[in-house]
Amino acid sequence: MGPPECRTINPGGSHRVVITKELPGERWLALLTTAGCRIDICASPEPLPSDHIRALLDGGCVAAIGQLTETWDEQTLTALKDAGGAVYANYAVGYDNVDIAAATRLSLPVGTTPGVLTETTAELAVALTFAAARRIAEGDKFMRDGRYTGWLPALLLGRLLWHGTLGIIGAGRIGMAYARMLVEGHKMDVVYHDPARNKALEEYVADYSRFLQEHGRKPVHCRRADSVEEVLRQADVVSLHAVLTESTRHLIDGPRLALMKDDAILINSSRGPLVDEAALVEHCRSHAQFRAGLDVYEDEPALQPGLADLPNVVIVPHLGSATGWTRKAMATLAAANVVAVLNHWPVWGAADVRSFLTDPAPKAAPSIVNAADLGLPGCPATARPA
Repeated sequence: MGPPECRTINPGGSHRVVITKELPGERWLALLTTAGCRIDICASPEPLPSDHIRALLDGGCVAAIGQLTETWDEQTLTALKDAGGAVYANYAVGYDNVDIAAATRLSLPVGTTPGVLTETTAELAVALTFAAARRIAEGDKFMRDGRYTGWLPALLLGRLLWHGTLGIIGAGRIGMAYARMLVEGHKMDVVYHDPARNKALEEYVADYSRFLQEHGRKPVHCRRADSVEEVLRQADVVSLHAVLTESTRHLIDGPRLALMKDDAILINSSRGPLVDEAALVEHCRSHAQFRAGLDVYEDEPALQPGLADLPNVVIVPHLGSATGWTRKAMATLAAANVVAVLNHWPVWGAADVRSFLTDPAPKAAPSIVNAADLGLPGCPATARPA
């Protein structure tokens, strides 16, 4: 089998870099071409199976930038290493599609793109929350079907979120940003479950609560729950922001769905397999007031049978990071990871990566997830902007 069709940029470059999908923006291309890279971009819009990826690598390359929709297992990473690869960059903040242990054994740094998806993904989760709560998709279809004949007191009644209880499962950067948006905008109390206490979130809500009270408003509260079950029982809205591991696969299953309020809302903008999708279909069928908003799916891009037919589920095609600014910034960070490794530059080591989006970019790798295991040097704090 021959390699998939590619388009080539800077064909005279001395370092071949394979890109498995067209990426938005121009800055990432400038970073790679300035570093003397020939850039071969796969033209196929479909998710690439592993054998197609390995065929792309066959001509030799120093690096690859791939997608979350691809499986970068030991065999594929070995093919990259054998082709002369020095680094793999994932065009995503997550990396559950990459065998990190295998990459480390092969001495392959694995780059990711954190720091530019937080607010964007949190905003999408908020959009799903309100679309589900106020039945936006149902209303849109109602209008397009020509069924609207005039205002009625009980037409498509939704749920008021104001001063409700917000449940967060996984209180990392995105979960915290989502919580802040709904606390500030809609005065919701927060109950969250995470393996680690998020002291920053608790203090933020406490500070905001004092501000509200100073202005004669009702306070808001935030506390950490001891279990997922406690969150599910108490929350009006539950938003998932946990990482996907074997222990979190089907974190939300039939028995746990049964713990939720009959008119609760479940949001998943994290990873599809966190939810047992077949169980969700059955729950939504038997609980007409229950609603869900999904951006990710268990067997993406496929949906479980019956899911698309449910009026009480809002479904969108993995749009969490889908703003122009964010997707361009992700491409820039992925390219910066490649350029840094090729030049033996240190790892940035700071959460704020905005410096990479403007000139001059730091001479560092924005994010290498296995840097410590590979013994890669870090960028001194004095070299980073305050």
